[in-house]
Amino acid sequence: MSEKVAAALSVRQATAADASPMGAILNPIITAGGTTAIERHLSDAEIAEWFITGEHCLACSVAEDDTGRMLGFQALVHQAELPEHWADIATFACSPPRPSGVGVALFGATLQQAADAGIRCINATIRADNVNGLAYYTRLGFETYDVSPGVPLKNGTPVDRLHKRFLLQP
Repeated sequence: MSEKVAAALSVRQATAADASPMGAILNPIITAGGTTAIERHLSDAEIAEWFITGEHCLACSVAEDDTGRMLGFQALVHQAELPEHWADIATFACSPPRPSGVGVALFGATLQQAADAGIRCINATIRADNVNGLAYYTRLGFETYDVSPGVPLKNGTPVDRLHKRFLLQP
């Protein structure tokens, strides 16, 4: 089931077969550093488990251009430390060039999936040094509600984590 969002952009539900192209987006982001809290490359099996097929996974959407090239993905998962009816969101988009609107299109699908799953609040935990990620979630309407100060990276560098939430209407 594919929803046409713009002339050259469509959003659909991810499947386990999407793990490899998702890794082709995520792993270069990890290599570049400075945005994601994930600090090591993930295998296709790990990507499927973390974002698509794991028991904690609620939904995962991918955005593609009109040639079928994956432009980004967004996952919604429930972590045990979250309150009931809350879910974590993770968003990753390919490096430019990419058409504008990828993140907004993905979030539209995620909002519907969250509502269908009975989610009342979506949590985004973002590194304080991820300027683009903070701006993206703020533009979508997420509000900061907590900060985890000085969470150490693998190399020991402390980086704050901002917790932003998006409340869904009941």
